[in-house]
Amino acid sequence: MALTRSETILKYVVEYFIKNAEPVGSHTLIEEYGLPYSSATIRNEMFALEKMGYLEKPHTSAGRVPSTKGYEYYCEHLRNNNLDEQFRYSLQSVFSDQVKSVEEVIKQSCEIISHMTNLVSVVTTEEETEKLASVQLIPISDNTITAVFVTDKGYVENKTFILSESIKRDDLVKCVDLMNKRLVGTPVTELIDKMEAIKPIMADYVVSHDVVYKALLETLVRFAGDRLSLYGKEELFSHPEFKNDAEALQRVIKLLDNASLLKGSEFEIDGPRVTKVNIGDVENNPDVAMVSTKVRIGDEGNSVITLVGPKRMDYDKALSALEILADELEKYFGDKGGNENGQS
Repeated sequence: MALTRSETILKYVVEYFIKNAEPVGSHTLIEEYGLPYSSATIRNEMFALEKMGYLEKPHTSAGRVPSTKGYEYYCEHLRNNNLDEQFRYSLQSVFSDQVKSVEEVIKQSCEIISHMTNLVSVVTTEEETEKLASVQLIPISDNTITAVFVTDKGYVENKTFILSESIKRDDLVKCVDLMNKRLVGTPVTELIDKMEAIKPIMADYVVSHDVVYKALLETLVRFAGDRLSLYGKEELFSHPEFKNDAEALQRVIKLLDNASLLKGSEFEIDGPRVTKVNIGDVENNPDVAMVSTKVRIGDEGNSVITLVGPKRMDYDKALSALEILADELEKYFGDKGGNENGQS
């Protein structure tokens, strides 16, 4: 369907601002895109778009920039929907190797998508069926020992202890033995409650149980929490919104450490794959945008992949790259699962 004159002007305002990070005026639109309208006509249309809330006028400029509403309309109706075949080609080297681990494939593919979009990629994983497989103690030195927690899906978390008068090796060994007897096989979502339940037992035969308990509980909180992996964090410095504003940079870095805000809780666990766009409404970050999609990675469960960047991000490139990545991940791990089961 052909765009109206108003939609054409909005589309080019969005695309020019994404590219140049500068407010756009009527003369610029004519010169940049060869629009067959007069400056007066374009100014009238831009004024109308501003009245409707699709454009905004910065105080220090005669030009206009897209509003959140304008970006949202662009994503839904005006973007080109061009799948980036160069990105698909770049991923071929990652998916051509059938012996890579889940972690390796996700890490390499997310590093590629971050580099090609200049956005931070975030992977959060929710695994409802994951269970504690073992807790192991590994001596590092005479006064240092590491407790290693492992799930039946291969996820590992560890806590290193400096042995002192407050934490004795024998006490640590007794606590870990107790955890293996009472907690192995417990779903990770229930570990904190089960740990509370065995605290009185620790107190019965471990002198320094309080110190050891708190240290181990701290590790379990991380272990049982949402899994979050970040790639391309340095890409934030390529955007003037963050490069030139220390406070904005600090806010977005704080956001990137918050799994609960990035995990995409609005996705249905077993629903169809959809892509969510969140623009300028991200926990005290009005200049930040996120695009997210849920991916089913074989038997490993659901992961949510999110691209985070400025409100001025290239949505067309980000959304198409995310779509390609989700397709390739699901195909790779789906085929891998089929091959492992002896299916063709």
